[in-house]
Order: sequence, then structure tokens, then C-alpha cells
Amino acid sequence: MTQRFDVILKGGTVVNQDGEGPRDVGIAGGRIAEVGALSQASAAEVIDCKGLHILPGVMDTQVHFREPGLTHKEDLETGSRSAVMGGVTAVFEMPNTSPLTVTEADFTDKVKRAHHRMHCDFAFFIGGTRENVQDLPMLERAPGCAGVKVFIGSSTGALLVEDDESLRRIFQVIRRRAAFHAEDEYRLNDRKSLRIEGDARSHPVWRDETAALMATQRLVKLAHETGKRIHVLHISTKEEIEFLRDHKDVASCEATPHHLTLAAPECYEQLGTLAQMNPPVRSADHRAGIWRGIEQGIVDVLGSDHAPHTLEEKAKTYPASPSGMTGVQTLVPVMLDHVNAGRLSLARFVDLTSAGPARLYNMACKGRIAAGYDADFTIVDLKRRETITNKWVASKAGWTPYDGMRVTGWPVGTFIRGRRVMWQGELVTPSQGEAVRFLETLKA
Repeated sequence: MTQRFDVILKGGTVVNQDGEGPRDVGIAGGRIAEVGALSQASAAEVIDCKGLHILPGVMDTQVHFREPGLTHKEDLETGSRSAVMGGVTAVFEMPNTSPLTVTEADFTDKVKRAHHRMHCDFAFFIGGTRENVQDLPMLERAPGCAGVKVFIGSSTGALLVEDDESLRRIFQVIRRRAAFHAEDEYRLNDRKSLRIEGDARSHPVWRDETAALMATQRLVKLAHETGKRIHVLHISTKEEIEFLRDHKDVASCEATPHHLTLAAPECYEQLGTLAQMNPPVRSADHRAGIWRGIEQGIVDVLGSDHAPHTLEEKAKTYPASPSGMTGVQTLVPVMLDHVNAGRLSLARFVDLTSAGPARLYNMACKGRIAAGYDADFTIVDLKRRETITNKWVASKAGWTPYDGMRVTGWPVGTFIRGRRVMWQGELVTPSQGEAVRFLETLKA
């Protein structure tokens, strides 16, 4: 009897946990039904993927889509459109919106806003504060919740828990891995005088590598004391990489494309405040240290830290200018360019963007090309050369720090639960995004 599928991806090179090679993929009911030679099978639609690589769906586990409250910069629809145009199939969105995502009502509101309005699948972090500690055990197990996010150094937004006593209270009640913005607030306050008005090059001088390392060391100490798991976001220093190497029992960490691609002072001289991020882009030796973390397996995942502001806001004189840049749409092409340059293998890229996120966050049925898993794919042309431009960026902010950058490797297709959402630069399916399921939040 001839096998029949909804869709067959034909003739592509599948990259997965067992290596890479020419295989077809059969899709039925939004799930992967068969991987292998399907020349005798039939389908309602057969898509020719010859010359293309089929990757497990890329997941960006750190984005700021600004809704509610700051939707002049971005919203859930525009941010997720930018994601799928760049080959990203799922995102984890952060809680520093207005109002902050720190209550059950505001979390539920976000999920409701996102369902079938976002173009990609999604999860939301709940913000951990002094005021909602007693609610965190319930909130972190809500369907669609990626876990608790805590800012121990102030960034964009009002979330801040800077002292160890309050952090310890949060650690003691949570059960899932929690994510942290790790910069020491006390040191940041002490060093504010080092900011030079009008000179973004002073940003990494103010928010120095010691502030980052101190915060990460404090978090690891608390994790050991309380027996909990932590995830350190956007690693920016070589010292943190070396420190975390010896604490992988409790700590995972994330690297970002901008910390792996840009370097100070050149990026500030060329881009000014468009390169301003928290934690900052630092010198080339720190960039090399983070690449060493990639090579040595210390870095667990990639996240873009997509944090858009309007060009008008970014044009303010430093330090009045806000920190943040777009990144969800450029994550795949920028990192594929690094793959083509030999800085990491395609298998390691897949580990950092699919298998790694699924493993860290205990996602259900995502992160692999395997029978029974969601049919999420990022289909790429590794040989295609393109120029990243502001015009290409679908974010409401409308700009990228990589404007004019020539890259080799390009996302040509985004499939989410069996639906072809983006193909060859066109949005082809209306928004059907749904909440990511986690093993720790599944309901009977």
C-alpha cells in the first residue's frame, strides 16, 4: 500500500541528531511521520528541496516583542513576522513589557494576544520580583511559560532584583531552570560617572566585564546553595566562559550573534548607539573567548536578544539612548555566515538553536527531525549569498546593525507544525502561532 502524507519535503539534506544526509521527510497532521527514502509515497504537496539543507526548526529563546505597552517599537505580530522571515520557528519572549509580565492575569493576557496572531510558536517568561515570590511556583508551571526570568542588573524596563537575600527567596521557591540578566547592579551604580556623554564607546567601560562576572558568580553560588538550575543569558566576557566551564552542573548559558560578530571599539565608531546593548559588545578578545565557549561546548544555546527601539529613540545622545537592537530575523543568516567561514559546524549550529533549547527547557516534541515530533523546519541554502538590509527587516523598528553586511547562507523556508509559513522571502501562510508545550507544564 502506497504511503500518503500531507506534505513531502523531497531531495533535501536533512541535518539531525544522527548526522546529515540526503533524506525525504513526510509530514502528516502537523507532525513528522516518516524520515527516509519516500520515492514511492504520495502527498497532497511535494516540495522540491534539492540543493537545500533541512534543519530542525530554529528556536530563539530570548526576544523582546514589546507588547503590551511599547508597541510603537514592536508587537507580537510584527516581531513574529520578523522571526519567520528569518527562518525562526519559535521564540521565548521576555517579561519587561508594560505592564510587566509578573501576574497570572498579565501572563494569560499575553498568551491570548499571541494565539493565532503570532506567526511562529511562542512561550513567555514570567518576571521574578520581590512582590510575586509566593506566586512563582504556580506561575512557572502555567501552559506556555518558559520559566522565570530575573534581572539582577537594571536594563530596559522596571524589573530589578539586585540583592542576594531577595534572589535567594526566588531560588528557594522555583523548580524549573530560571533565566538571568547577569550584571551586578551595585557595581553599575558605582561606575555611572564613567559614562561619557555622546560617546557610546564608554558603554562597555561603565558596564565592565567585572560587573558581568560578579553577577554570574553570585548566581552560581546561590544555585549551589539552593540546589537549583540557572541559565545565564547573553554571555559577554571571556571570564564568564572560563568560570562557567567549572559549574555546568547548575549553570547553562547563552551566546548572542552580536557578541560573536561585533567588537569594540570599532562597532561603536561605525554604528554609534545602534551597537549599544546590555550587556555591552566588548573588545575582540572577549569575542574570541565566547567563540572558545562555543568550541568547547560551554555555551548551550544561541539567542538573539532581539530588543528593538525606534531609530528616533536610538538617535538620542548617549547615555540617554536606550540599549537594544533587532536580531531575531538576522540570527540565522549571520550564524550561517559564521558556519561558512569555518567558525562552527552546521551540526553545532543545530545543537545551539534546536536540540539545545529543547534539552534545557524540556520542550515537548520540538528540537529534532524525528517521527512524532512537530514538523518544524528551517530550510536553508548554504551557498546563497545575500546582503542584509534595513529594507529586508520585517520588525516594526525597521533597522538592523548588520545593514549592508554580505553573508553566505540564507533561510529560504520556515515550516511550523507542517505549515509552510515563509518560502523564498514571502510570507505564505496566515499567522497560526501556538504556545510551545513543556514537559513541566503539560496538563492531563
